[in-house]
Amino acid sequence: MTRVAAIDCGTNSIRLLIAEVVDGSLHDVHREMRIVRLGQGVDATGQFAPAALERTKAALIDYAELLRRHDVTKVRMVATSATRDAANRDVFFAMTSEVLGAVVPGAVAEVITGDEEARLSFHGAVYELDAAAGPFVVVDLGGGSTEVVLGQREVEAGYSADVGCVRLTERCLHTDPPTAAEVAAARDVVRERLGEALRVVPVEKARTWVGVAGTMTTLAALAQRMTTYDPEAIHLSRVGFDDLLAVCDEIIAMSHDQRAALGPMHEGRVDVIGGGAIIVEELADALGKRAGIDELVVSEHDILDGIALSIL
Repeated sequence: MTRVAAIDCGTNSIRLLIAEVVDGSLHDVHREMRIVRLGQGVDATGQFAPAALERTKAALIDYAELLRRHDVTKVRMVATSATRDAANRDVFFAMTSEVLGAVVPGAVAEVITGDEEARLSFHGAVYELDAAAGPFVVVDLGGGSTEVVLGQREVEAGYSADVGCVRLTERCLHTDPPTAAEVAAARDVVRERLGEALRVVPVEKARTWVGVAGTMTTLAALAQRMTTYDPEAIHLSRVGFDDLLAVCDEIIAMSHDQRAALGPMHEGRVDVIGGGAIIVEELADALGKRAGIDELVVSEHDILDGIALSIL
């Protein structure tokens, strides 16, 4: 029996997948997510805040104990947008080496490029989908960046846009709830950053839009009027654009307390999901016009699964 672990450390969350390898396929043993906001303030200061590093270390120590408990033999930890941008990232690497290396000798986080992030997200999202529904455009909406990837079983084109729910919120959305001027400014930023992705990635070829990561899955849960978050019901569910855009408009207009009161909402996502909803609306508009797509397929499988597959 072989057990592998994938750890994805993004701008907003750190996530763990422990999987058992059976006949070359992955079977979940344990999957969890914690909001640590590693990238808090990085867009403005260019550095990790000490408190953010401590939050991340505390989560990673707990993850390391889970690796021991489940007899994991191989682990790959990747760090994405915030770590690419932080001047003091060496402190982060030393911490991951100390914590993970105590369980799997030599283990340390690695920073991956936006292209590699896009490729891993794509493979994690589509490996269990019917190829007849392709080509797929997979969108991984993170805290600091948004990956847009087109392909069938392999990646044809991909781009990592320098905009995500945390980065957009910190840059543009300062009022609770945001003003019309702030929302308009945020839309301008999103259109500019996604514009390059849409020039590089021929999304007009796509037949199916697959959305991954917490903003997408939470919006899908809200669009389906769930009172609590149910990952099994969310996985591979479909949300028509009418329902998707309606819930995005609602989220953008809400106050912090109103968003916090929503049943499927994770407490660590409350203050940034409005920014994520703006990105989703702009993506839906572009994909509707360019590819005639009118629904979003939401996957619980994403870059974590791609990381685990890459170990194999």
